[in-house]
Amino acid sequence: MPSQAELRIVEYVILFGSIILHEVSHGWAALALGDDTAKRAGRLSLNPLAHIDPLGTIVLPAILILTHSGFIFGWAKPVPVDISKLRNPRNGAVVTGLAGPAMNLVLVGAAWAFLRGALPVAFWAWWIPYTLGLLNLWLAMFNLLPIPPLDGSSVVERFIPRSWFPAYLSIRPYTLVLVMALVILGARLGAQQAVFNSIESWWIQVTNLTRLLGVP
Repeated sequence: MPSQAELRIVEYVILFGSIILHEVSHGWAALALGDDTAKRAGRLSLNPLAHIDPLGTIVLPAILILTHSGFIFGWAKPVPVDISKLRNPRNGAVVTGLAGPAMNLVLVGAAWAFLRGALPVAFWAWWIPYTLGLLNLWLAMFNLLPIPPLDGSSVVERFIPRSWFPAYLSIRPYTLVLVMALVILGARLGAQQAVFNSIESWWIQVTNLTRLLGVP
């Protein structure tokens, strides 16, 4: 059985890889819809060095790992998208915004298909796809919250009247503070752990790992 430290390190690698694919998917979608900003910035690369955010990629995950937090969280450097260059800016912004969570759900589907089809018994053979699916479920659900700068806000922004947009854009840069406050408050109150535990219980059921993990 691997040590707790080994599990957390592999968990971090899976999380970071998933976040990279999430971010690059925004750039791929934007490129398909007419905006090559991410491509020109070299951000469509899968090279991890192109996407590292010191706080979200290194400091925060490291703190959560070292403090034995019940969940792991982080982010990569956002891929730049110039909405004005999209062929249909308002609709294209929604597609581009939802491309990240969509990639997370694709990874969830791949992990589910593997576990349901193979049901491996060797530890790493089931634990890696199991963790891949679980973390990507968490990433998709969190990023779909309709709070800027999270991806779910792109749907809300599509329906904001044009006359309201200047005022909305003036407060948008400060909404990250609200997201961080929710993360900190949720962690202190145990809300995040409760949600994560619910997601994990559901994931164990749908992947048919109940008997392997000894879950009733």
